[in-house]
Amino acid sequence: MVENSSVSELWSGACEHLSDLLHTDVYSRWISVIEPVSLDNNELLLGVDNDFYQTWLEDNYLPLIKDAVRSVYDGDELDISFCVKDEVPPLPRSEPKPVRKTIRERLSRRTRPETLLNPRFLFDTFIVGPSNNFSHAASLAVSQAPARAYNPLFIYGDTGLGKTHLMQAIGHHVLSTSRATVTYLSCETLMNEYIDALQNRSLVQYRKKYRNTDLLLIDDIHFLANKERMQEEFFHMFNALYDAHKQIVMTSDRPASEITGLEKRLVSRFEWGLVTQLEHPDLETCIAILRNKQEESELKLPDEFLMFIAENVRSNVRRLEGAYVRVVSYMSLTKRELSLESLRYLLRDTLDQEKKSKLTFETIQRTVADHFDIRLADMSSKRRPREIAVPRQIAMYLCRRMTRASLPDIANAFSKTHATVLHACKAVENRMDVDRDLRSDVTEISHRLGHPIV
Repeated sequence: MVENSSVSELWSGACEHLSDLLHTDVYSRWISVIEPVSLDNNELLLGVDNDFYQTWLEDNYLPLIKDAVRSVYDGDELDISFCVKDEVPPLPRSEPKPVRKTIRERLSRRTRPETLLNPRFLFDTFIVGPSNNFSHAASLAVSQAPARAYNPLFIYGDTGLGKTHLMQAIGHHVLSTSRATVTYLSCETLMNEYIDALQNRSLVQYRKKYRNTDLLLIDDIHFLANKERMQEEFFHMFNALYDAHKQIVMTSDRPASEITGLEKRLVSRFEWGLVTQLEHPDLETCIAILRNKQEESELKLPDEFLMFIAENVRSNVRRLEGAYVRVVSYMSLTKRELSLESLRYLLRDTLDQEKKSKLTFETIQRTVADHFDIRLADMSSKRRPREIAVPRQIAMYLCRRMTRASLPDIANAFSKTHATVLHACKAVENRMDVDRDLRSDVTEISHRLGHPIV
């Protein structure tokens, strides 16, 4: 068996590698809690607090952790396994844990009261048009008669179309017209609190907190995908609220039936009430949104500028408003007049993002599959021969580079975990530096997609 100090040094080096790859919040939540236990017979044993962590890490982060260990270990390939720390003897007290200490402090700072409603997200400030009038009407009905109109209310649509705005508007209206209790939070926050409750043995308080609310607003419910323990918990939470005639409102980036890795019983419950979609705004709605923004500003833009922005930034409302603010801020700070051509240059990054937004996962997958002469279905299959695995990794890499989608969204498109997508992206990026053929393939495919990246 390797000395404890050597095991600790090995894991500390792997943690440095992982901290560079992962977002701070992800690292704090999942990696910092791991403790090295032993290194024996080419097997690195890592300890975690409970079986939930063990299952989650094995399912989602094992390939990434293996890569990190491989980057700092000169010996033979190591097998990595996890165990619950209570089941093995702890390391000596003198064992240094510099990384864990730092993250413990960061973790304590993350503990904060649940997010408050945004005061700007009211029904009065929501611009209604053909793309969202049904969702707006449904939200208004729910706010006026919680648990009696539509329960649950499930709102879905792409990022930046106003799902959170409508959901929080419901919360504001209920708070201002009744004595009901309202709880708003993201699904990720709900899950993080569940994990904390497991660690602190406070599940009773956790369940009481959410099952006693009159109106539960859950943003990004698609985050439940492939999280079996959390789905089980939310299933019972949903039933308790529904049976007590409490209103539930959820948002998602896709219909419940299309959330890969979501249990059928949850899909069924999410569709019990009313399902409504927010679509991309039409030109008239975009212009109305910009004119509404202009009423809040002292600086007025020419109508041709408003028309240019509305015609070219149509993927989501958030980006549309961002483009307007950028132009107004520039003119206010520089005191310069803009021409239509200089306006185009000023918004070049936004316009480029718009082009990328038009690329779909399926388009990228199909183009890669055609290039390598494999089936489109192989992109999401479990088959792993090299002639399929490499094109699949390239498709994941291109989805990451050419779209603004999150890792979990890309993972769902390939029926994989987001850790697998991250591993694929790093692998392709590293191999392009040494493999000319791979680099040539990526270059050709990116040109065919109209977004050359190499």
